This record gives sequence, C-alpha cells and structure tokens, in this order.
Amino acid sequence: MGCCNRRCGLIAGMVVGSVVAILGGILIPVGDSIIKGTLEKEAVIEPGTIAYDNWVSDEALVYRQFWLFDVQNPLDVVQHGAKPVVMEKGPYTYRTRYLPRSNITAHPNHTVSFLLPAGAIFEPSMSVGPEEDNISSLNLAVAGAYSLVPKNLHFFLEGLIKSTNSSLFQQRTVKELLWGYPDPILKGSVGLFVPYNGTFDGFYNVYTGKDDISKVGIIDRWQGKRSVDFWNNTYCNMINGTDASFFPPFVDKKKPLYFFVSDICRSVSAKFEGLADLKGIEVYRYTLPPSTLASPKENPDNQCFCTDPVVTRDCALAGVLSVSTCRDGAPVYISLPHFLHGSPYLIEDVLGLSPSEEHHVTYLDVEPTTGFTLGFAKRLQVNMMYGPSDVITVLKQVKNYTIFPVAWLNETAVLDEATAEMFKKELIGRIELLETVQSTLIGVGVAIFLLSAISLWVLSCVENKNKSRTV
Repeated sequence: MGCCNRRCGLIAGMVVGSVVAILGGILIPVGDSIIKGTLEKEAVIEPGTIAYDNWVSDEALVYRQFWLFDVQNPLDVVQHGAKPVVMEKGPYTYRTRYLPRSNITAHPNHTVSFLLPAGAIFEPSMSVGPEEDNISSLNLAVAGAYSLVPKNLHFFLEGLIKSTNSSLFQQRTVKELLWGYPDPILKGSVGLFVPYNGTFDGFYNVYTGKDDISKVGIIDRWQGKRSVDFWNNTYCNMINGTDASFFPPFVDKKKPLYFFVSDICRSVSAKFEGLADLKGIEVYRYTLPPSTLASPKENPDNQCFCTDPVVTRDCALAGVLSVSTCRDGAPVYISLPHFLHGSPYLIEDVLGLSPSEEHHVTYLDVEPTTGFTLGFAKRLQVNMMYGPSDVITVLKQVKNYTIFPVAWLNETAVLDEATAEMFKKELIGRIELLETVQSTLIGVGVAIFLLSAISLWVLSCVENKNKSRTV
C-alpha cells in the first residue's frame, strides 16, 4: 500500500511538473502579447503615455560643445601660399534645447505638429575658457564673398577688402564666431549660427502611432512639405524616418534606422554597431556609416547631393556636403569632425587635423524594445572654402581650392539617473518580471517533473529488486 501511495504521489508530481512547465510555456506568447500591448499603448504620442511625457519634457540636458580651429600661420598662407596649420581650441560648451516643444497641435489624421525652439546658454564650468577667448580664424565674409561673387566682379570685392582693411584671416572671439558680429564688408551680422537664439526648427508634423504603432514618430511633413526642395532630385529630397528622438518600438538591429537632420537638410541612416550599457539599460548603438558622405563614385546614391562639381573635384570629393542651397546661398560645407571618412587631400590641405572614430563619429543609443533614444552624440564640422584669385590680393598666393574647417560641434544628451530609474521601473522592470515568472514556472515545472520521474524510476528499481529476492 505504501509503495502504491509513493508511486501515485510521484506520478502526480510528474503531472504537476508538466502542468507548471506548460503553464510557463503558455505564458511566453501571452507575455509577449502583454508586453506588445503595453508598449503599443505607452509608445503612442498622446497625453498620458510615457512616450508623451518624455517627449514634451524639457528636463533632458542637451549640450553643444564647440571646438574652433585656430590658425597658427595666417601670414604665411596669405604672403607665401603656405598650407594653413590649425590647432583646435575647446570645448566651449552651451546648454541647448532647454525649451520644450511648442505649438503642439494634434490633428485628425493621427499626427501631431510642433516647433523646436532654439537657444544656447554658455556653461563656463564645462568650457576651457570664456566666450571672450580670441581665435585666429577664417574671415567668414571674405570666404563667403569669394564663393558668391563671380570672378569678373572680383575687382569690386578687392576694393571692399582693401577699404575695410580686411584679410583672409581675422581675430574674433568665440562668441562672435559662433553667434555673430557686425561685419564691415557685408554691413550686417556674420557668424556660424546666425540667427539662432529665438528661432525655431520646424514645423514638424509626425505620426502619433495611435492607429499604427510602426509609424510612431515618423515625419509626415517638415515645414509643411513631405519632401525638401534643396537638391533638385526626388531621391535626395526625401524626408525619411523620425527626428531621431525616438523610433518605432521593437527595433530590428538588422535594419538601418532612418532620420531627418535639419542641420544638413537631408535624411540619413545609421547602422547597428553593437550593444552598450547605459545606466544599467541595454541599448543598441547605431552609427553613421562612411557611405553617408562618400563621393558619388563610391556611393552612387550621393550623386544628387553633389551640387558644385568644381569645388568637389568633379564630384570625386568624399566627406563633405554643400548646404548652400538650404542656407540662403551661404557657401557652407558640412563634414564629420577633422574630415573623418573624407578624401585624403582634405586633411593634406589643412595641417593639424587628426580624425578619430572614437571622438568624431555620430552615434545613437536606442533602447530596442521601446525604440526610445536614450543617448546620442551628433558630431558635425562647419567648413568654408577659399581659392586662388588673380585680382584679390589676399588670395593671389593661394594655390588650390581649400575646404577650411572653422569649427566642429558635439551635441550630446544622455538620460539622467531619475529618468533611467523610472524607465527601468515602469517598462524594463515589468518586462523582466514577466520574463522571470515565465522562466521560473518552466524551470520549477521541469525540475518537479524530472525529480518525480527519477524518483519513480528508483522506486521501480527497488520494487523489482525486492520482487526478485522474494522469488
């Protein structure tokens, strides 16, 4: 009787273990469905969701660090045609994006429009010196006028340069170079980011994801248009992806992420680079591939971005993008810092540069389940061009067209500790708890089943042995 009870108990244990394990297995698709449902609810851009609360918040600390290139031999360049030798000075750090999105308006087609206010507050404690530090830099007005004024009118420009006692290079403060100064040649304000404070980027019109979560954050219109009109080409004018603040949930690392960058007036893509840990949260790190600014000969898709065949050496130049068409004609060229991934002669024409993947590449840290961008570093360099002239005195000794690096910026943000803890508690914690319950049920069920099965086998062996002795 006792053996029968033990045998029945062990068989019951095997049944219970199987049921528990099966329950854990059943919870996998059920749990996945719960996770998906929760994310589809919380990732929608509408009041009351986690996505919306973070989207409208102005608590994230976003900084722009600037390094300016100080020319060490300005007289040698002008008088003897020497290559400029530069030394970067920085960082000079400003807090930006401290103003929340404004004019937020929901629309019936499941989109929401908004403006991104621009502003910059100097942060002395995060800078190498005050804004009043002097920099020997390219004369923005001379370089700009050289590119804009036809050669048959260079005599007119020569007269302006002489009458204002200007030269190819000048001494200006960091504040003047970045945010503007009254220029004697152009009779107006000149600077790398003029105007900036008090301006807006947008209107942006993006999908809320209410009807289709795979479209959340995707830009429907920018400045009222579904495509830009800077490049005279349908492909290059496309507005793809989001504004990079977040992406649709359940990110597939095998696929690139697309986003629109208004600073360079075009869409780009980023590829999966690897896993990273951000305050205890596992994220996917995406970086811009070298093909982004490659020459059309290396990347044919970039042919329509080549708007100046002369300067770009018959479109063979890699690493720079002319944005004059979207900057009111200003002859500005954008590149990665220190001409990272650029053609060798970009670095050879300006001495003192040292491109580095670690310090100069642009990256995004994206949490893959939610699609939220939890950290990023946007790194760009602003360049201008000057070249030889038979008329303009300060350019007579210049031998070649030179893309000159004026400054590079590193715009960074990373979630703070409080937001990280909230994120882990409200989303990651719930997901991990559900996964733990699933794993525990399966593990306990399998363990009970195996222990019961082994015990039943041992019991059977003992019974068989006892029967043999009795016989």
